[in-house]
Amino acid sequence: MASVVENTIRSAVVPVMSAVATFNRKRRKAPQGGHPYLTGIHKPMTGEVTLADLRVDGDIPKQLDGRYLRIGPNPVTVADEGSYHWFVGDGMAHGIRIHDGKAKWYRNRWIRSNAVSDALGEERKPGTRKPRTDTANTNILEIGGRTFAIVEAGGFPVELTDELETVAHNPFDGTLNNAFSAHPHLDPQTGEMHAICYDAAELETVWHVVIGKDGKVKREEPIAVSQGPSIHDCQITENHVLVFDLPATFSVKRMLAGYSFPYDWNPEHKARVGLCPREGSGADTIWCDVEPCYVYHPANAFEAEDGKVIVDVVVHESTYARTTFGPGGAWSRLERWTIDPVSKKVDRKILNDRAQEFPRYDERMSTSDYRYIYSIALAGEPDQLDMAGNELFKHDLKTGETAVRHFGENCHPGEFVFLPRSADSAEDDGWLIGLVIDMNNETTELQILKANDFTGEPQAIIHVPHRIPPGFHGNWISAA
Repeated sequence: MASVVENTIRSAVVPVMSAVATFNRKRRKAPQGGHPYLTGIHKPMTGEVTLADLRVDGDIPKQLDGRYLRIGPNPVTVADEGSYHWFVGDGMAHGIRIHDGKAKWYRNRWIRSNAVSDALGEERKPGTRKPRTDTANTNILEIGGRTFAIVEAGGFPVELTDELETVAHNPFDGTLNNAFSAHPHLDPQTGEMHAICYDAAELETVWHVVIGKDGKVKREEPIAVSQGPSIHDCQITENHVLVFDLPATFSVKRMLAGYSFPYDWNPEHKARVGLCPREGSGADTIWCDVEPCYVYHPANAFEAEDGKVIVDVVVHESTYARTTFGPGGAWSRLERWTIDPVSKKVDRKILNDRAQEFPRYDERMSTSDYRYIYSIALAGEPDQLDMAGNELFKHDLKTGETAVRHFGENCHPGEFVFLPRSADSAEDDGWLIGLVIDMNNETTELQILKANDFTGEPQAIIHVPHRIPPGFHGNWISAA
């Protein structure tokens, strides 16, 4: 906790630094040829649309009754294009309602931050906000029976209706004190959600946050760090929460230069993975050094019989080092990390060296040994690892084989989610569901694939007659 002297100094210095950042932000020139995250496939939608009874090819399984939701940045306006970063754009949620074998509706809605409400000429939405930011643009999911748009770096969650209208900025009915994450993980055994959360204004602490079945926070355990690391995701095992403390940290230099996302690659920051006890003190976190790299997203994690922790991760060579507009980095690949809490060492094994991201799995298997990972191919070009390729991967961790599904030229898949056929069906018995952008026609498809017939004909394709810009994360929310 900051002392009175520290708070006094901060209250005097922060306004000056903010003024310098604002001045420099307006001086930054727009990139030649257009901003890469405001043009082409990333060109934002300019309005909100509601469509009924979408065209469907094939047969939507009658078991699917709910909403497929996806969120991402979609700025209403961009005042300072030269400082704009993909990660800070106004949030826009997209949803498709599926019921009785039909696609009942599609709709997209901006998440109402104060800036969005002002730009649209609307009354501001109620709720509790952090003073620096109230944008939520990274993930959208069900928590405690309600739909929330969420973000990292200190922003509070935003509660939405089933039709994606903003209800309020809601830190879980006032039970969240510090920050939340874009990636909470549900423990299927306990029904609790776990997250590692950071706040850009707090450089020396992150928190292990636990949300109970009732959608309220029951634990905010501080964990000491340094230099303000950007920790995008985490994972859980039966006894641990994994903390990816890697060399991407808050940069005062970038903030003062006017960049809207002030994080940079920091080779001086030690790369390490922490095993924080789920029920114990953050001070008892076991820290294990790892070679410098960055992890946005892990797949599953579990504990081996010998006590070692195994986690499968998409590893990036670096991030933020090669561009101020997006993630950047020279390469990415899928690795298995075996973390030894006794020797405090991490063994890294390459599972697949293709450029890829957004690994998902059957989340009924969380905290347990499992077999399949589903991830999307990336463009595989330096500084463009966030641009989707044309393929979806299915990694079989038992055989070591990778099946590849190609969607066609200029057709780019987003994150695909696994839906089991029933509560007790086998790990691969179900469907994969995700958006595919067809840049040939500037349209989008929600494809439903048979997971155990990965390269076969789609189960169903739902047609959306416009391009939905690439976003971040999507989830299925059952009507039940």
